[in-house]
Parts: sequence; structure tokens; C-alpha cells
Amino acid sequence: MNYFVTGTDTDCGKTFVTALLVRAARAAGLDAVGAKPVCCGPRDDVAILAAASGHTEPLDALNPVWLQTPAAPRAGEMLGEAAPDYAGAVRDLRALADRHACVLAEGAGGWLVPLRADMMMADLAVELGWPVIVVARNRLGVLNHTLLTLESIDRRGLPLAGVILNDADGVEDAATRTNAALLEEVAGRPLLARVGREATTLAWPL
Repeated sequence: MNYFVTGTDTDCGKTFVTALLVRAARAAGLDAVGAKPVCCGPRDDVAILAAASGHTEPLDALNPVWLQTPAAPRAGEMLGEAAPDYAGAVRDLRALADRHACVLAEGAGGWLVPLRADMMMADLAVELGWPVIVVARNRLGVLNHTLLTLESIDRRGLPLAGVILNDADGVEDAATRTNAALLEEVAGRPLLARVGREATTLAWPL
């Protein structure tokens, strides 16, 4: 089984959580790798996923589209970078999935970040057709961001594997204490896990 990992926004902890999932799957004996089909700016996230994957694949195989501009992919094109081959990226991800039992492909930015004027990250996920894992940063405002993301995933007809709540800020307040229960109550979707900044693994299988 392969998964597409998206987030409620930029810097919500997608790479951290994806690496946790890859390590958990590999510790359970599954040939799993993490990938980032589109990377913008430094390739640090790809290097983290490569390490979690046991360096079984070169960076270019895990990250077929690399834009130098640290902004939305469409912004890189607007600033003069060559138009990426997103269809080729989907083919490369499928080829990666043929070589491994499980691929966890992390998106860039949030669910609706623009890749082209006529294409969002969500459209690339639709092309892959894999179940979606939503990483949400546990803080005030995450309920609205998560529910909007889930609604958009539903509209595109993709299966939802579940939500992972990331305590990236290490803050304890009324919102962070109740967000998990409220998400399960209001969204009616599975909360796969709640992770803290010191987490080193997650339970597998999902």
C-alpha cells in the first residue's frame, strides 16, 4: 500500500511525520521508502527521507522535480525556472512503487499549493490515486485548516487514511488539549496518531 502525505499548511511537520512512518514500516519488516515528488528550495527534506529509507534510492529517484525557488512551485516557474514535467514525476513515483512494497510520498506545502496555473498539488495526488494522510500542526486554528483540507480531499474522491496531529510547537493550552477529540468528533475521521517533537517512531500498520 502506498500513501500520499499532505499537510494543513507549510511547516506543519510533513517530513518529520513521513520519516517516522517510513522508519516504522521498515522496522516492521516492510520495504518502505519516503519520497517527495516536488521539492522547492534546499533538498534537506529529501535527504531526511532518503536516510529514513536506508539510502536505498538516489535523491533524484525520491525527488523527480526539484525547483530552486523556496516558494510555491508555480512561483519558481514565474521567476524563470523551467516548467517541470509533472506527468513524468507521476510516472517516476509509480516506478518507485513498483520497486518497493510501500511508498510514502510527501507533498510540497499544503494540499492546494499551485504547481502550475491550472494544476494544484491535489491534482498530482489524484493522478497517483493513493490514500491520503493529513498532517496537522496541533495549535489554535488547526480545526478549520484540517476540516477544509478533508473537505477538499473528499471532493476529489480520494480515500483518506487518516489524520496525524503533530505537537510541533510543544505548547500546552486549551486548543492543543482538545483538538484531537474535536477532530474525531466533528470530522468523523480516524486520528491515526498524535506525535510530539521527541517522537522517534510510529505504530505500523496504519
